[in-house]
Amino acid sequence: MNLGIAVLTVSDTRTLDDDKSGNLLVERITRDGHRLAARVIRSDDRYGIRAQVSNWLIDETVDVILITGGTGLTGRDLVPEAVKPLLDRITDGFGELFRMLSYADIGTSAIQSRAFAGSANGRLVFCLPGSRGACELAWDKIIGLQLSAATRPCNLVDIIPRMKESPDRPAGPKRPSNRD
Repeated sequence: MNLGIAVLTVSDTRTLDDDKSGNLLVERITRDGHRLAARVIRSDDRYGIRAQVSNWLIDETVDVILITGGTGLTGRDLVPEAVKPLLDRITDGFGELFRMLSYADIGTSAIQSRAFAGSANGRLVFCLPGSRGACELAWDKIIGLQLSAATRPCNLVDIIPRMKESPDRPAGPKRPSNRD
């Protein structure tokens, strides 16, 4: 499935030319057959970040939002505070798995990452550290695999069409699964 993916780099100092993490994500998106829906660099401003993500959450060309930067512990690292209020659901397993995999690379420094993921309005949102290595790890070991319909026993691509289901609508007949 060809997904429209938007990339937001949160930084006070980066430009498109020297944004190593954003450039890596754009390369991986196109390499893996997806479409770059948009790319923006925003300063570490809670409301600017929130406004950009809000716009993409209603953009029909965007299926996935990748945010790099702003997930650390300093006073200017505001992505969790900016983005979490916009999410309908948090995908706890992403942050847990990311930090577990990071530990193999950077040891106990992995605790300094507040990387997380979730969904809103039928879109997936991934918030990653700003380093190129962290983005490479997240895409190659988690995100890229989950955005591939070939990943089994399950992947996120298969559930994207169902993410806008109403929680108030009664469930239909039970569908057979390969686990039955």
